[in-house]
Amino acid sequence: MRFTDIEFAFKPNSSFMYFKNSGSQLSKVIESNVDAEVQQWLTDKIKSTIDKKSTRELYLTYSLIASKIQIQPEFNIGALSDELKEYVKIQNGDIQQIARMLLLIKVLEADEEFFHDKVANIIQVADTGELETFLKFLILLPNPEKYKNTAVDALRTNISTVFNAIAYNNPYPGKYFNDQQWNQMYLKTAFMQGDLNAISDIDERANKDLTRIISDYAHERWAASRDIDPYFWRPVSKFLDDELLKDMRRLLQSENSYENRAGGLCLYYSENETASALLEKESELLAKIKNKTISWNSLKN
Repeated sequence: MRFTDIEFAFKPNSSFMYFKNSGSQLSKVIESNVDAEVQQWLTDKIKSTIDKKSTRELYLTYSLIASKIQIQPEFNIGALSDELKEYVKIQNGDIQQIARMLLLIKVLEADEEFFHDKVANIIQVADTGELETFLKFLILLPNPEKYKNTAVDALRTNISTVFNAIAYNNPYPGKYFNDQQWNQMYLKTAFMQGDLNAISDIDERANKDLTRIISDYAHERWAASRDIDPYFWRPVSKFLDDELLKDMRRLLQSENSYENRAGGLCLYYSENETASALLEKESELLAKIKNKTISWNSLKN
């Protein structure tokens, strides 16, 4: 029996998913990369978990996948849509992670009312690697917005790889977090000296409260003669007031060329007349921004 042959009474509306038909796509990846005996084991475990409505079997199978399916340096993801293929690549997804997410998707498709709380509680019972998988690919689940509390809980962790799983290259926070939650994630990334450029939807989720905190934090760092990641300033562009314009002038006058670039980019994207006039005085910097030699994605190149 193939995974795609398993029939369930309830079929979710794919419009509720960020990636459509993710379950059937992941099934095909398993079929292309896992030997028949292990495929049968996973098929049987999924069906048994659903038939018995077994919380224990769900968690045990999720964990046992690591010993049953061997990670391969390269595996075939040709069955995935271009969008999902790129997402798996950017998350450095492996065949174990795909199997784990397939398990969760299948049980939720079969009986979301029963399995929702059990899936959400994975954060309480999973080890670090299992939890990273859940957070990185949370967006693939049916009705992923229902797991927002679980995702927000992950922001409290002191384990960087777990935090990065929800924060880096992940569309989930940008789509479902409120401003306070999103700001918490962005600021903690900065405090942990993480890769701010790896956070998705920065421009779309920028907000006035965040820009105030960014400026306050920058002033504290400057007072202590400590550096700031120039990328940290990206969210302020649309909210440049008199105080923030003073910060931009400081960035333009800095001896650090990356800070010059960050200040120029903030001014360029601000839609503020005073900001535009300030940037006009930096003709060389403005020209490089206009011709895309300098951008947020290439800030430190």
